[in-house]
Amino acid sequence: MKRKLAKSYYDVIGCDSRIQIHQGGTRSGKTYSICLALIELCWRNENAGMVITICRKTGPALSATVMRDFFSILESEGIYDQSKHNRMAWAYSLYGNFVEFISVDQAQKLRGRKRDIVFINEANEITYEDWQQIIMRTTNRVIIDYNPSMEYHWIYERVIPREDATFFKTTYLDNPFLEQPVIDEIERLQTADPQYWRVYGLGERGVSMSTIFTHWDEIETIPNEYRFKGLGLDWGYTNDPTAIVALYTNGHDWILDERLHKTRMTNADISEFLRGDGWTRTTTIIADSAEPKSIDYLHALGWNVHGARKGADSVRAGIDYMKSRKIYVTAGSLNGIKELRNYKWKEDKNGQVLNEPVDAFNHFIDAARYGIMHHASNPSYGKYVFG
Repeated sequence: MKRKLAKSYYDVIGCDSRIQIHQGGTRSGKTYSICLALIELCWRNENAGMVITICRKTGPALSATVMRDFFSILESEGIYDQSKHNRMAWAYSLYGNFVEFISVDQAQKLRGRKRDIVFINEANEITYEDWQQIIMRTTNRVIIDYNPSMEYHWIYERVIPREDATFFKTTYLDNPFLEQPVIDEIERLQTADPQYWRVYGLGERGVSMSTIFTHWDEIETIPNEYRFKGLGLDWGYTNDPTAIVALYTNGHDWILDERLHKTRMTNADISEFLRGDGWTRTTTIIADSAEPKSIDYLHALGWNVHGARKGADSVRAGIDYMKSRKIYVTAGSLNGIKELRNYKWKEDKNGQVLNEPVDAFNHFIDAARYGIMHHASNPSYGKYVFG
C-alpha cells in the first residue's frame, strides 16, 4: 500500500496502548494518518471480523472531515469498492472487517453496540459522559485526536494521566506533504494572533489571554534547596475564605503550599489552626493590612503577624513581580490551583483585556502575594527587582 507518512502515522502504528491521544495543531496530518493506519490495520487483519467505529460529535462534521479523508485514501490507493459501501448506513466492509461512521449525537446507535476499535475525531467536542459510554463498549483500542483550543478540558485531567494512555503531539512541521503557501499561512499566525499560533501552529493547549498566571507548575514535594520564608494570610469570613499559604524560595523562584482555605474562621479559630498546623510564635506571618484589629488580636495571642505593604499600585506590582518568577504550587493546594486557573484580567465590552484583575478567585493568590512581596522587598532576601 502506498503511504503518505506523516509523523502521526508512525505514532499510531507503533503504539500498543489501549488509549492513544493525538493532540496537534492545524494540518499536522493526524486525522488523515489515523485513517490511513486503520485502513492498514484492516489489511493486516484480513477477514478478522473487526468492528471499527469512527465518530465525531455531529453527522455533518463527521461526513465533511474524517469520513471524507477515509474514502479519499481508499480511492487514492485504488482499493475503493462501491459494492462494499453501504451509504445509507454510513458503513464500509474493508478486507473482511466492518468500519462504521457514527455521530456521537446518535446516542442509541453509539452506545448500543460493542466494537473492537474506536477513533474519536475532535474528541474535545464531546462530553465526559459520552467518553465513558464509548470506552465502556470498546474492547480493544481507543484513539482520539483534537486541536487543544480549550484551556481546561476533561481530556487533560482525566485521560492523559491514565496509565494505559500514550500521548502524542504534532504540528504542521510533522506533515511533510504541506505545500509552502499553506505553511506560510499557518506561520503568519505568529504575528497575527499569538493565541491561535499557540494552539494551531504549535499544537499547545490554549490559554485565555485574560488569564493572569500561566507560568506555574504543580510540584509533589518541596526540594531541599527551597527555604521556608513564612506564611501569607488573607482574611475572610462568611462568603470569602480565610487563606493561609506557606512560602518557600530558592532565592529567585517560589513554591506556594496551601495550608488553609476556609470560610467562617474567627481570629481565635485562626490561632488554633496555626498552632495545630505546627507553626510557632517565631513564624513570620504577613497578612492583609486592611484588618488591623485582626492583626492586633493575633499579636496579642503571641503570633508574629505583620500587615502587608499597601499602596495604590501594590496589587499590580505584586502580580508583575510574581509573573517575573517561576511559580510552583504543591499538588495538594487544590483551591490554590483552582484560583490560578481562574484569576483573570478584566475585559471591556469588546473583549479587550484591561490592566486590572477581576476581584475573584484571589484569596490564595492574595495571601501568597502579601508574603512574597514582603520578603522580596526585604534587604535580607535580596534586591527588589523584576528580572
